[in-house]
Amino acid sequence: MNEKRKKSGFLNFLIVIIIIAIIISFFNKKGESILTKYNDKTFNLLVSSENEVLDTKLKEYIKSKKYDVNIEYADTLDIVSKINSGEKYDGLWVSNSIWLYKIDSSKAYITNSKSTSINPVIFAVKESKAKELGFVGKDIYTKDILNAISSGKLKFSMSNPISTNSGASAYLGILSTLAGNPEVLTKEMLNDDALKSKVVSFFKGQQRTAGDEDFLEELFLKGDYEAVVSYESSIININKKLQSQNKETLYALYPIDGVSISDSPIAYIDNQNNNKKEIFNDLQSYLLSDDGQEMLSKYGRRTWYGGVNKSADKKVFNPNWGIDTTKYISPVKYPSTKVIQEALYLYQTELRKPIHVVFCLDYSGSMYGSGISELKKSMEYIFGEEAKNEYIQFSYKDKIDVLLFSSDVSNPISTIDGTKTDEILNTINSKEPYGGTAIYPAITKAIEVLKDEDAENYNSTVILMTDGEANIGSFNEFEREYKKYKSNVPIYSITFGNASETELKVIANLTNGKIFDGKTNLVEAFKQVREYN
Repeated sequence: MNEKRKKSGFLNFLIVIIIIAIIISFFNKKGESILTKYNDKTFNLLVSSENEVLDTKLKEYIKSKKYDVNIEYADTLDIVSKINSGEKYDGLWVSNSIWLYKIDSSKAYITNSKSTSINPVIFAVKESKAKELGFVGKDIYTKDILNAISSGKLKFSMSNPISTNSGASAYLGILSTLAGNPEVLTKEMLNDDALKSKVVSFFKGQQRTAGDEDFLEELFLKGDYEAVVSYESSIININKKLQSQNKETLYALYPIDGVSISDSPIAYIDNQNNNKKEIFNDLQSYLLSDDGQEMLSKYGRRTWYGGVNKSADKKVFNPNWGIDTTKYISPVKYPSTKVIQEALYLYQTELRKPIHVVFCLDYSGSMYGSGISELKKSMEYIFGEEAKNEYIQFSYKDKIDVLLFSSDVSNPISTIDGTKTDEILNTINSKEPYGGTAIYPAITKAIEVLKDEDAENYNSTVILMTDGEANIGSFNEFEREYKKYKSNVPIYSITFGNASETELKVIANLTNGKIFDGKTNLVEAFKQVREYN
């Protein structure tokens, strides 16, 4: 009898172990259910983040058809990375067809791609500034904008070409027009010193860099900036908000020698599932139908290509904002994928405006153990060879300072060549955490380091990483020093452990910065924050 019970107990134990193993097998390293992430019944659509404003309308249609559709939003270049890293989806709705060519065909078989709308990427300048520069009511060329920037008369903000479609499209358009609008831009042209000099002069006028288009809008609305480079639809959205606040609106500029165009294609990923193909065909047909095109038009997307549309809704495409739908837009021709890759590499290593960044790294006692190990790993990644694969490496033109803080703040560990960081890494790896959390003294010292930096030649930024609440110093003391230096330096904070987001939000609001979540993946958070400077 006891022997039977033993056998029965062992069998029950074995069954439990097998069930647990099966459950674990359905989860990936992030703890996400693989069935939730991808299955044969749900249609999984990956969409560029600028289309998230259309989410409600799109889901209304999906609901009316009783489809099972999961929509996930990501920045366009992140979409390419997701697909090429092996994540599975059934359809893509991206901002620009050029990125479909960067997708590895062995990871996803892309078919039936069709453009849904046209969104020019343009310059927009405060109306008074546009009048002052003589840009209103006349044809302008890219060289006119470049001359205004080179002479110090115009500053602008734009999204990062490394992480966003609007930034990359604008950058490729600038390269092409400054190269004289060749039939196709080549690698040989990219190596032309005269072209490089012109592009460097262009980026010298850049005040702020955003890692995504939504933050660029938010940045412009909150800060005191005179020009922005973004989607036409984004300019329309910014102007609507400015107008509602009784603030000066932006005036849109369309150089007649070429404007970058994003064509917003929706494409099918063929996973050999006919039911999903039917869902895709219907979604695509809806977006291209009269109802779908009207919806897109209401959100500032041109549903006609290049030519004249005198009947466009002037409440959306407002002529008073410089938006002219009665003129033909001359589109810039995009180069090959290999040339685009080379251009992005050149941007990161040579052509962008250099930065002076101060890292404030938390070495308080609470970081002891896994916390400090992850921090050191993250800094090795940011300063190491792997960063080159993501186009987020520092260049030889960049300046870097690192402050380690606990109960007190270290002296800066510095380099004036962003490719030479061995001494910084050696110091970071040799120190161990202890004591309290002097966040405010650390970021105050960072602002002091940057206070005399030449804003014409460097963009300055502070990156704060902390796992706790400040228990030394105060926000009021920091705010007083920040305003005393008349600083416009953004502070980007990375949270870890039990970091207080309440404190960090106040810092972000004051400095026009942003908070990044590093609690689940600190390396990824450092990677993201690099896209904002």
